[in-house]
Amino acid sequence: MLKMPAEKKPLIIIFFTVFIYLLGFGIVIPIIPILSTEMGATSLQTGLLLSVYSLMQFLFSPFWGKLSDKYGRRPILLICLAGEVFSYLLFAQARTLELLFVARTFSGFFGASISTASAYISDITPPNERSKGMALIGAAFGLGFLFGPAIGGGLTVWAEHISPTDVFFKTSFSSYWVSGLCLLTFIFAWKFLKETRDLSKVTQGKTNRFAQIIKYFKIETVGPLIFVFFLSSLAMSTMEATLVLLVKDKFGWGIKEVSFGFAYIGIMMVLTQGIFVRKLIPKVGEKQVLRTGLVLMCIAFAGIAIAKSITVLAIAQTLFALGVGFTNPSILGSISLLTDPNEQGAALGTTQGMASLGRIIGPAVGGALYGSLTMESPFILSGAMTMIALFVVITIFNQIPNAGQKVKATETEA
Repeated sequence: MLKMPAEKKPLIIIFFTVFIYLLGFGIVIPIIPILSTEMGATSLQTGLLLSVYSLMQFLFSPFWGKLSDKYGRRPILLICLAGEVFSYLLFAQARTLELLFVARTFSGFFGASISTASAYISDITPPNERSKGMALIGAAFGLGFLFGPAIGGGLTVWAEHISPTDVFFKTSFSSYWVSGLCLLTFIFAWKFLKETRDLSKVTQGKTNRFAQIIKYFKIETVGPLIFVFFLSSLAMSTMEATLVLLVKDKFGWGIKEVSFGFAYIGIMMVLTQGIFVRKLIPKVGEKQVLRTGLVLMCIAFAGIAIAKSITVLAIAQTLFALGVGFTNPSILGSISLLTDPNEQGAALGTTQGMASLGRIIGPAVGGALYGSLTMESPFILSGAMTMIALFVVITIFNQIPNAGQKVKATETEA
């Protein structure tokens, strides 16, 4: 009987922990606009309901990351999974807009522990495997967003058959399932997730929230990479917030076509981070993959802006998925390699927090530009921000680690 190598078990466990968590997130996201509208929410309130999750991640990703450095990864991940069970139960019971906001606030607060999962990866992977490990987080994200909405739609149809007259039951039904998934993940993690921190070496002092951000921005190479991650996330969220409007207005797409379009992006991101990145980094190294990813994103945003046909749009979206898949794990892996092993949670939490800040600002900026200028303007701005990020990477290119690249035997002997 074949046995899984011992060193692979923690990676697979954390992968499934993140995947099941993101699956639940993907199930509930399409429900929020429908549920909030039934409760009488305005379009602004619906937007705020979606943004509050990212706001909490911005505020608390560094908080959970720092706590995991001090008290260990396992207890923080377990606490946050238990909190997710509670937040989705609260979401299922919500019958007022105010309670819905409370539920999403709690969900964002506990969901900010994704940075701790990244720190867990950094603990269990050697330097030459670090960026490949981070790509697993991206693959879990992609799979969660790919299957989550589809499963959520199926649960909604099932709920309508069970209780066709109750307007709240179909959303509550899905939320109970999400809570159950989080509970199963908690049990799974409690049984299999091992601690990776040596707490006897913890010598961490107290640092306030914004002092911590400033601290990491001041570190050579790390600060610019965090800024690049922020710009990349800002550009992505600006594009994502208006892409649905673009394909509706320019190509006449409906919900079905948009759903298939996002599913395609999800598949490409899974393939990129689950396979392509893990094959490319040993051949060319992190910094080459990062630079290529940003170039592809620049081309993709320009392609979306100028697309006059579905074919051009599909090519642009393919390049976008590849670009994001190349960029994110390379940045996270590089930051992990450049920071103190005893501060991985704080460093990656700060990085993920800045990405959340980008996801807060992006939709507002994209929507404002789309409505006040032209439908192409959000994508032109996203391309410009990505070009700035590319320029920063080129400036610090020689300082970015290349630990994942395998040196050929002939080169080593020479």
